[in-house]
Amino acid sequence: MITVKRVYEAPAKSDGFRIIADRLWPRGLSRDKAKVDTWLKDVAPSDDLRKWFGHNPQKWAEFKERYLQELETKGHFVDSIAQKAARGRVTLLYGAKNREFNNAVALKEYIETK
Repeated sequence: MITVKRVYEAPAKSDGFRIIADRLWPRGLSRDKAKVDTWLKDVAPSDDLRKWFGHNPQKWAEFKERYLQELETKGHFVDSIAQKAARGRVTLLYGAKNREFNNAVALKEYIETK
């Protein structure tokens, strides 16, 4: 099972294996406080795509389409998340303020449709 959670929210045991799926480490958050099991920055959108999107909801559909194309070349990372999720809960963490339009949401959807 895969869930999505903002990294700034308090960690919980129910989160299971916690993965930051952002290219940049969240501002103002120490590694101890984040309680992250792994940081998969290479599964995040490319810098160019991330900057272009800018968390603009009007660009969401195109962002998602372009990001999913990028994920096609990142099979190793996607497979490792899927394998973890098959064994227990995985929480994909993101730093964006928008809970609906962020790369962790798109990544979760991509993995679940594979």
